[in-house]
Amino acid sequence: MIKDEITKLVEEAAARAQRAGDLPEMALPPTVIERPQRPEHGDYATSLPLQLARAARAKPLDLGATLARHMPESPAIERVEVAPPGFVNFHLSQSWLASQVDVILEAGPSFAEVAIGGGEKVQVEFVSANPTGPLHAGNGRWAAMGSTLARILRAAGYDVETEYYFNDAGTQIDVFGRTLYARYQQLFGRDVPVPEDGYSGAYMIDLAEQAREKFGETMLRPEGEAPPDQLGRYGMEQVMDWIRRDLADMGVEYDNWYREQTVYDAGYFDKVMELLREKGLVTEREGAVWFATSKLEADKDEVLIRSSGLPTYLATDVGYHYDKFFVRGFDRVIDIWGADHQGHVKPLLLATEAMGIEEGRLTIIIGQLVTLRRGEERLKISKRSGDIITLREVIEEVGKDACLFFFLSRSADATIDFDLDLAKEQSSENPVYYVQYAHARIAGIIRTAKERLPDAEGGDISLLTHESELSLIRKMLHLPELVDVMARTLEPHHLPHYAQELATAFHDFYEKCRVVDEEHLDQSRARLKLVAAAQSVLATTLGLMGMDAPDRM
Repeated sequence: MIKDEITKLVEEAAARAQRAGDLPEMALPPTVIERPQRPEHGDYATSLPLQLARAARAKPLDLGATLARHMPESPAIERVEVAPPGFVNFHLSQSWLASQVDVILEAGPSFAEVAIGGGEKVQVEFVSANPTGPLHAGNGRWAAMGSTLARILRAAGYDVETEYYFNDAGTQIDVFGRTLYARYQQLFGRDVPVPEDGYSGAYMIDLAEQAREKFGETMLRPEGEAPPDQLGRYGMEQVMDWIRRDLADMGVEYDNWYREQTVYDAGYFDKVMELLREKGLVTEREGAVWFATSKLEADKDEVLIRSSGLPTYLATDVGYHYDKFFVRGFDRVIDIWGADHQGHVKPLLLATEAMGIEEGRLTIIIGQLVTLRRGEERLKISKRSGDIITLREVIEEVGKDACLFFFLSRSADATIDFDLDLAKEQSSENPVYYVQYAHARIAGIIRTAKERLPDAEGGDISLLTHESELSLIRKMLHLPELVDVMARTLEPHHLPHYAQELATAFHDFYEKCRVVDEEHLDQSRARLKLVAAAQSVLATTLGLMGMDAPDRM
């Protein structure tokens, strides 16, 4: 990345200044290179003179001039300027910018890759909704975020594994089984109510009808008897299939599907209980078993095993993360949870630290809600079933690409306002259409060039001097830098905004510069190279989000 090259130039300038006696011998802070907000201030800038001023006992502007004077020459840099109150600004040369078109074309999709991960083994777990009902629209947000983040981390050089955690054991599965059995009995004329704590969705009736088709009356038990485990398991497996199908139709695939029952079957639950007991962090009172988090900077203790003898979510999660770190050996784990799990974050972090996992190896991202609307109308329930709006309904209405783009458009800690009408609109007002249309437009230009130009190959990129051409190249050069930032901050929501900016840069170029021109073949060939490079970067950007890059629209 040119940003890294400029960092080295600044560091070398500082070292030269110290050797020449123009800068005092002292430890230098890390060099930070940023993009100025205003283009007239250059392509990149550093505020190092402001940071050095106090220790060097010199004016920032004088220090900036010193650094500029000792700056090594670079073919990428046209000029270096010092600006108040103490910035050093760098302007990229036009010839170097034009040369990057060939670099982008040669690199292809790997242009976005950066080498910061070093093969570190990272797991990203996301969605992980209970298999007690279909995914709701809000689950789609975590599907988009988790899958995109995984692709970004891979592009940054990490060894990434994605995982969905199915809660197929515990209280909620028992409630699900009792609800399904009630609906199943109703189909045979029995007057039995749905449990008060049961699942009231219409999908439970659908599941009961499927069970009747498969089992007939064989799952009926004498009235008052407990429901058969087989029926509940069957229903849960059907829901798990729904979840897999919905995610696949959204373009979201997982490397691993993990069942909660594994935590018990493999002995991980018993192992963590033993570890916590050895550290004096397990107490028993009120008939329950507690994790003594009050000894670990928490306000209160947390229940691990209820008085009923059933483990809590926390207890199972601690065992699950024992498997992640100690058995499967992930260097880092990233969990993406909904807002309703906020209270679960600190106890789990304390538990993993108590097991000996260093701080920072487990990151838990808590996300906020999704609001669906049609124009000004806010949607609360499904018109189809009268229940929650499912992810399946949203995918069927607006398509997977719109789901991915809109669900990814805000940071995790901000709510999303998803306008379904806008997502279907075929106009520049719809950001999904706007971005994908840019790619389709490029494909159309290339097809036209092949038909109309005698030889469209071998363009001379030195002819790319128009400001809109150079602006488009500058925007393309942002992508690897953005991947670097997103991999470090775990914030993939920047991608949709970058895609729009890149599409805007292309549309602006296309409006100002004629590409296919039989009377100016050399210029046409050069611009076709630029267009092909833009197509590659745009396709890579869409691919990082899991979206299609259409050739026709």
